[in-house]
Amino acid sequence: MQFTEAQRATLRALADTFIPGLPVPPNATDAAYWAHRGSEGIDLDKMAEALSAQPAGAQQEFGQLLRLLDSPALGLTWFGALKPFVKLDAEQREKLLQSWASSQVGQLRKGFQALRKLCVFLYYGGSQPEKAHFVWEAIGYDGPQMPAETVVPEPAPARPLQTLQPTQDVTYDCDVLVIGSGAGGGVVAGELAAAGHDVLVLEKGPYFHGTDFSQREVDMLGQLYDARGTLGTQDGGVAILAGSCLGGGTTVNWAGAFRTPDYVLQEWAREHQAPHFTSMEFKQSLDAVSRTLGVNIDYVRHNGQNQALLDGSRRLGQEVKLIPRNEKHPEAEDDAHFAGMGYSCFGDRHDVKQGTLNTYLQTAFEHGARLLCDTEVTRVTAAQGRATGAEATYTGPDGRPVRVTVRAKRVVVAGGAVQTPALLLRSGLRHPHLGQHLHLHPTVVVSGIYPQRMNSWHGPMMSVVNDGFTMLDGTNFGAKIETPPAHPGLMSMVMPWLSGRQHKELMHEAAHLGSFIVLTRDRDGGRVSVDKHGQALIDYTLSDFDRHNMLRGVRAAAEIQVAAGARTVLLPHGSLPLLHAENSRLLNPEVLDNLPQLSWKANQFGLYSAHQMSTCRMGGDRATHPASPTGELYEVKNLFVADGSAFPACSGVNPMLTIMALAHYTAQQLKAS
Repeated sequence: MQFTEAQRATLRALADTFIPGLPVPPNATDAAYWAHRGSEGIDLDKMAEALSAQPAGAQQEFGQLLRLLDSPALGLTWFGALKPFVKLDAEQREKLLQSWASSQVGQLRKGFQALRKLCVFLYYGGSQPEKAHFVWEAIGYDGPQMPAETVVPEPAPARPLQTLQPTQDVTYDCDVLVIGSGAGGGVVAGELAAAGHDVLVLEKGPYFHGTDFSQREVDMLGQLYDARGTLGTQDGGVAILAGSCLGGGTTVNWAGAFRTPDYVLQEWAREHQAPHFTSMEFKQSLDAVSRTLGVNIDYVRHNGQNQALLDGSRRLGQEVKLIPRNEKHPEAEDDAHFAGMGYSCFGDRHDVKQGTLNTYLQTAFEHGARLLCDTEVTRVTAAQGRATGAEATYTGPDGRPVRVTVRAKRVVVAGGAVQTPALLLRSGLRHPHLGQHLHLHPTVVVSGIYPQRMNSWHGPMMSVVNDGFTMLDGTNFGAKIETPPAHPGLMSMVMPWLSGRQHKELMHEAAHLGSFIVLTRDRDGGRVSVDKHGQALIDYTLSDFDRHNMLRGVRAAAEIQVAAGARTVLLPHGSLPLLHAENSRLLNPEVLDNLPQLSWKANQFGLYSAHQMSTCRMGGDRATHPASPTGELYEVKNLFVADGSAFPACSGVNPMLTIMALAHYTAQQLKAS
């Protein structure tokens, strides 16, 4: 997507409204922070690159939004002056955006949130590195551990994995084609290659290693995440993070290695005719992947927000647990190592995190598996009801497309619960439940402002969990309370925007913010479909049942923040209801009581997902489950799924270990057959 000069002028004016220049407060030592405007710190070319990763319909819609902003008819949307946005004065511009934020018209709220998220993320996330330093310095953020000018990508021969780089149209033959290299695909590739099978792995994203991971928020989200970090539902109501690089989600996730709760495994076995989930063999698969990843709780300290979750929960008499993590720890941990763990959601430059990149893919490579990155699979091929391979396009360093044809005896699809059903639908599969039952673990953020510095961007992103609200009202559904990554770009997107001044003042407190997430095990799902170009389209509406459980979790998280010593608590609604506390005592509890009475429509509150599941669910009933309990699809023989899309329902915990165990179990079935 490319912007015209008129559109660039509009976007600069929007940026200056979301992040205005303000009078410098008396005695301030960071005058540049207050005086600087959004347009001075946003790279519009990076905005265009991000939008180019959106489906064609979404790009067209954004273009229509910009045309509206450049038209006098804009005034009709807020009953204001009949002028284009750039002709309005600063006060009028802000009133227009405030009007859109609270509008009863869903498309206006969607437009507001899209513009807001893009502008604040690019500004605080450092899309212009040479200008980000004064912002980061003012808010107390250290920025990447390695200065931008010293980051040099690793030469290919220095990397532990060597990948294919075809220069002309090519055909590959293999025993097993694995599409995707994350928690599912990486495990299958490693297991089958080690068993002597000829394995080829196709990965849509790039191969990064070591110093390739620059720790720069804008750059790494744009290069390591699906849709350059802009993946979301069609209505804009849910922002979705999904890894898209070699190692997939295991390269960029938060390193929480949760075992699947027994009650979830029993539910899957009972309700979906999938008895293997409660078998000794599946438990052995969970044990095997845990050993390979070195899962442990041997870390010696928590960061500020995890310590707050621990302390606040215990003061309320609630049980908390340490989160098992797949990270290595040096015998003598220093501050640099501790800080570095906070950046591993942008890839781990220190090789501390033990994702598939450092484990199963390494095993696969050492046993002869071939790896081809930067390769988008167009479709899986089949003949006489059996999978025969795939057609794909590799994009080389020069940007030139190379056609790739694969002939395989078996095909394993592990592209994640968004891209796996999209690929299968592009390939002509038509099971009525394919793409249905999308679960997202819908997540909201409850933040506290503390008197002391929290420095929540350093240390393990999540090391403490409160499970006291996971099984509400006698059901298997509820919410977990955990902590998220807390770098300024993502933080600025999550913080509600009421005005340019309010948001800038809030971001100035960034070092004192400690955030919890309320991660809801959703009973009711959405769906993934494809547009006429075969691109994934995501639809999801939070049901009344799941919203009720989510708000129970929000209340619990807010009370824990207060108990931990937060003086102000920010609740996750666009109207920014605030709780005030003194000496760990809540001063205005009526605000919490009123939460369920607020309107919770799409884009009236921030809803996020880092876990996508169940769109190609496995089970014993072929009429309602696209995949059998072995992972093989009922529609096409020799075609398997081995990722979170195969979950019968959502896992209720961060799903990495469950995906890996399921992939390990599926690999054993493939070996045996």
